Order: sequence, then structure tokens, then C-alpha cells
Amino acid sequence: MRFTVATFVLIHIGAVSAFAPTLPVVNSIPKTTLNEVAEAVAEPETETKEPAAPIPTRFDRLKANWKGPTAVSSADGLGFTYEDFDAAVAETTYAFNRNDIVKGTVVQYDNGGCTVDIGAKASAFLPVAEASLIQRSYSAEGDTTSNAIESLVNLNEEYDVEIISEEDENGQLLVSVRRIQYRQAWVNIIKRKEEDEVFDAPCIGVNRGGAICLVDGLRAFLPGSHLAGQLPTEDLIGQVLPLKFLEVNQEDNKLVVSNRRAVVEKQMSNLSRGDIVTGIVKALKPYGAFVEIGGMSGLLHISQISYDRIEDLEKVLLPGQQLKCMIIDHDKMNGRIALSTKTLEPEPGDMLTDPDKVFELAEESAKKYHERMEAERKAREEAAKDIVLGLGDSLDDLTSGDDEDGEAGGDDPLADVSDNLDSVL
Repeated sequence: MRFTVATFVLIHIGAVSAFAPTLPVVNSIPKTTLNEVAEAVAEPETETKEPAAPIPTRFDRLKANWKGPTAVSSADGLGFTYEDFDAAVAETTYAFNRNDIVKGTVVQYDNGGCTVDIGAKASAFLPVAEASLIQRSYSAEGDTTSNAIESLVNLNEEYDVEIISEEDENGQLLVSVRRIQYRQAWVNIIKRKEEDEVFDAPCIGVNRGGAICLVDGLRAFLPGSHLAGQLPTEDLIGQVLPLKFLEVNQEDNKLVVSNRRAVVEKQMSNLSRGDIVTGIVKALKPYGAFVEIGGMSGLLHISQISYDRIEDLEKVLLPGQQLKCMIIDHDKMNGRIALSTKTLEPEPGDMLTDPDKVFELAEESAKKYHERMEAERKAREEAAKDIVLGLGDSLDDLTSGDDEDGEAGGDDPLADVSDNLDSVL
């Protein structure tokens, strides 16, 4: 490179000398100047020159291609082979159709619902309105808690969900838990109706006709006439009441329940004829008085108040009056109780003249009444026994007379009749 530059300089100087004779000759230029010019021209090329890359060795090539130790696996001892696995994958279907019920795991809470992994190509979405059949829970004071998605489903928990939509443009499906719970609630309610069992349910509202109760997440109507010892007021909201079904109609989505039937059945199981109970007069009618006994309503007929004739019932009993009665009859199926106070009178007419005396001596009078009833029962049994024995003696006399006549005649008078019956049969 230096030789080329130097040659170029000499040629250039020579050319200049040929056309400019006044310039000094080439020999008058110092050699050091030529060398410095050549070095100055060649120096930039020397600085930009890069060193050549070293040639990789065989060890370097092996090191670059090495991917770590290789694990040696064997299918020996496994319960299936690769062919079995391929067959299982081929048999597995991943179709998700509307109304299908699948398993899903809640993976994330989202705005207005949560994300559920059901094994599809995209996670499904569970809206908060479809997260539960019971959207709000009611406290004892009637207050309601928030129906946020966090209070309805738990994170990382698996649920049965129903697909309720087709895939959108992102391949996402909408799912529901509420619809599964709704169908199951009707199954449970129909079973309870068939078994006619007593169950508890909270009251969530009242109206002019009665109250609204929540039964397995479904709203049931409780008529005011079937409330035991209470009125359908705001104080009833939040209370848990024992109930029984009066009407169940799934087609019309209609549920009617009764609190009185449940209370009566529970309390009447411990009641029997002849028991002394304490009640309060609730209403007076021309034919008698209605007495409330532990949430149940019993009828004290006007003929069962006293042995003496009653001209004006309001002069004997008053609404709100407390009294003692004897149970003389009860209908557990319909929840009806028949009461009597005349059976507790020490003397006939005491209910008209001194009712306090009747209530004070109620237990003693009831004991005497039971003894008198037991004596009358035994007397009736003895009389019936005597009648039966008398009939038996009469039949024996008739039989003995027939035997004597038969022996005298020598033949059975019914033999021909028996033969005729046999021939007819």
C-alpha cells in the first residue's frame, strides 16, 4: 500500500514538474516527507481494520450444540400405553353446546361477574345475576347483605354450570349456576309436598294479603289467615317460621304455605283428649268462642261452656279473657280442637256464677270427671257383656231343643238342603 501511494505522489510531482519548469526537481524533495505522506494516507485504513475471528475448535462446536442431559424414560410399569392415550384423546369430545351442564372452576373475579374455566378454548363468563338462585341473604333483623360476586361464589372452587349462550366473536360462552339450582329447588319442594313434612323458611316481605317466604330460593306466599298467633306486619320480616305446603304448582310457578298447619301439627302431637290447657278468648260468635292455645285456635262451643243454658254469651266470656279448658276432641289433619269448660264445673252452672272457682279447681274437677267417665265406661262394658252372655244362653237352649227333635226324627232336617246347595255350587 505504501509503495502505491508513494508511486502516485512521484507521478503527480513529475507531472507538475513537466508543466511547471520553475518548480524544483523531484530529487530536491526529502525522503522523509514522502514517507510521512504515505503513512498519513495509509493510517486511517490501518485503524478501521478488524482482527480476524478465531476459527472454532471441535470442542466449541460440541459445546454450542449441547442441550443438557437427556432423561431416558420408559413406559414399563405404566397402566396404559401410548396407543391407549391416543385412543382416549380421539374419543374425547370438546363440543360445548347450549343447555349442556359442565364442570367449571372460578379463576378470576371480573366486573359484573367472574371468569370460569370449563376446558373450552376460551374461559366462560358467569354473570352475577346467574351466580346463585338466592341473590341476597336475610339476617335476623331483616337486613340484607350485598349480592356482590365475591359473596356468591368462591375463587378456585369447582361448580356445575349450565351453558346459556352460543360462542361470541372471541369464543367465550355465558354460563349459569342459578338455573341448575332452580330446577333442583323444585325437585326438593315436590318431594317435601309428597312427604307433607314441616320445614323452616325466612320471611322476606309482607303485603296486604299475607307474607312472602323464601323456600329453597323460591318465593312462597303465606296467607294471613294461616299465620299462627301473628299478623302480617313489618315485624315479621327476618323471622324464620315453621311451614307446611298448601299448594305446589310448578307449571304456574305457584307456592302457597301455611304456618298454622305446621304449628298445630307440632303442638297437637303432644295433646290428647282430656288434657287441661290454658287459652285466651280471641273472638265471640253466636255459636261459641274461639280460644287461642299455643298458637292454635280451638272452638269452645256454646253447649260446652256450662250445663246451664246460656242466653247471652257476652255476659259469660269476653275477648282477651284467659281461661282453662279441657280438650274433648281434636282433628290433627285439619288442626281443629274442640274445647269444654262444663266438664270442669264442680257444680252445674258454676261457669255462669263463679268462673274463677271453676278455673281454680280445674285439675281436681278434671280428675273427678275422668274417674266418672272411667266408671261409666266399665258399666257399659259390663252391660254389654251381660247382653252377650244372655244371648249365648238363649242360643244354647235353642240348640239343645233342636238336638232333641233331631234325635226323635232320626234324620237331619237340613241334609236335603245341603245336598241341594252342593248341586247348585
